[in-house]
Amino acid sequence: MRIVIALLLVLCSLPAGAAEPVQPLLAELTSPSVPALPALEQVALVPRDELTDVEEPQQDVNELFTLEELKDKTDDAAELTLPDVELPQADIPLALNSKVEYFLTYFQTRGKQSFSRWLSRSSRYIPMMKEVLKHEGMPEDLVFVAMIESGFHMHARSVANAVGPWQFVSDTGRRYFLRIDQWIDERKDPLKATVAAAQYLKELYGMFNGDWYLAAAGYNAGENKILRAINMYNTSDFWELSRGSYLKRETKEYVPKLLAAAIIAKDPAHFGFSDVAYQPPVEFDTVKVPSRTDLELVAKLIGTTYESVKELNPALRHWCTPPNYPDYELKIPKGTKQQFEAAYSKIPEDQRFTEKVFYTRYHARKKDSLKMIALRYNTTPDVLAELNGLSGKSRIAGKTLVVPIRQTVDFSREGRSSVSTPQGGYAKYYTVKKGDTLVSLAKRFNVSSKLLSIWNNLKQRVALKPGRRIIIAKFIEKNGAMMPEAQKS
Repeated sequence: MRIVIALLLVLCSLPAGAAEPVQPLLAELTSPSVPALPALEQVALVPRDELTDVEEPQQDVNELFTLEELKDKTDDAAELTLPDVELPQADIPLALNSKVEYFLTYFQTRGKQSFSRWLSRSSRYIPMMKEVLKHEGMPEDLVFVAMIESGFHMHARSVANAVGPWQFVSDTGRRYFLRIDQWIDERKDPLKATVAAAQYLKELYGMFNGDWYLAAAGYNAGENKILRAINMYNTSDFWELSRGSYLKRETKEYVPKLLAAAIIAKDPAHFGFSDVAYQPPVEFDTVKVPSRTDLELVAKLIGTTYESVKELNPALRHWCTPPNYPDYELKIPKGTKQQFEAAYSKIPEDQRFTEKVFYTRYHARKKDSLKMIALRYNTTPDVLAELNGLSGKSRIAGKTLVVPIRQTVDFSREGRSSVSTPQGGYAKYYTVKKGDTLVSLAKRFNVSSKLLSIWNNLKQRVALKPGRRIIIAKFIEKNGAMMPEAQKS
């Protein structure tokens, strides 16, 4: 008993913190030598084109390790020290802070394999994308938005159904005149999607008074979200906005991730990316195809593969050019244009295209039978059994079956035609700023104030609220081109 009391007296006499001398030592040993975000923000980041590989989050547990393992981890941390970083020349403002440094570290460690793939594909598309951005009067370094959005993967699709290298959702894609239907998804076209992205970013840049960080954040979260954040926190400084809780973590991390990607991509070897297998730049000739044509036929005529033609035309969703789309511009390998045109002209129109059956998937329910499903899809039980490797007596409840479907596409109406389709019109939007009036906007966009009122259900004398999106132009599709809608009073 006396021994216990003596120990208690000794412990009480120690200064605060001395009762646990091991903890500061462990903290010093495990302290990384590179900047890092708070623990809650150190999460596994997965590029959009690798969403299927996301692991389930682990529960928080006390980490167990031996002293040898602890030493190994300390040594590993020392090897992650960032090289001296001198910000490279760029036509968008670069910055270096703890958040940017976090992503510089991440891309060199856990994200290195993914970033290497991004770099490998970047050389295939960056030259073309930079030309488009330059033509649109935009900074060429905005190509790195596409890098962090998709890793330059043309078929990237996010959980929010954003698609293509610039990750447009369908509504935004159509707003900037990208065609999205059963036959074509131009969000996957590296040329057309870059034009649309340049126009969107130009609009965002003007909306946020020439601030590229806010423009990039708006590209990620939507302009209205950023406008509300600015009003909420009474600041237009992105770094200040990111301190608050209103913006999602994805948006807070978007700008530092963009800056880190740009810094590394401008000098990959300096950051340990010296063995990247860069792909050759995409090069192609463009030919006008007068009628619906199989890509297999195109490949045969120029001596290449179907896969090569398909890769050059990622916007095509099926095996052929779209119906009712006269003079569709098809991309073919560079140097094969004359060969194609000479050979194609000799093929009769009715031999350029072969009809194929469409299929879909059907999830069989408890009481379903092959006979019932066959009746529903206008086929036979034998066809279903052969397609799915089943016998007539196989139990199908709960299984997902491949089934042929009736041709539901009306080829006389599908695609572009010579008849205008007002119901398929498009609108261009503008976000109202402080001081805007119907009269000033009408003058700016060369449209009558009365028409602006009609398009937006406004009263002439009602003040416009900053942040509201209004229609400032309408277009319709006619003869394969977007034409301004007739202004009717």
